[in-house]
Amino acid sequence: MANARRWQEAIQLGFQVFPQGGSEEFGAVRDVCPSGRDELLVYVENGGDRCIPLEAITDVHDEKVFVDLSLLPDDVRRLVGHAHDAEVPGL
Repeated sequence: MANARRWQEAIQLGFQVFPQGGSEEFGAVRDVCPSGRDELLVYVENGGDRCIPLEAITDVHDEKVFVDLSLLPDDVRRLVGHAHDAEVPGL
């Protein structure tokens, strides 16, 4: 993966995905560069599998992938904003 050099760690399946500067994950990596494409397949909580372009990744460390939400497609950005809507407080 050509972009890996700018990150602190290589992306692997199962890494949690966070918005840049955020502390609450919105998903997990399901596949890296599927079919050779420059993107990640990410399971977005409450939204299903979605592709995230590698150019949106700002850093990877401690098994966490950080993403610049402004570089995501509009539909994915909307899903990320609702990733925790189904959670019940206190459980």
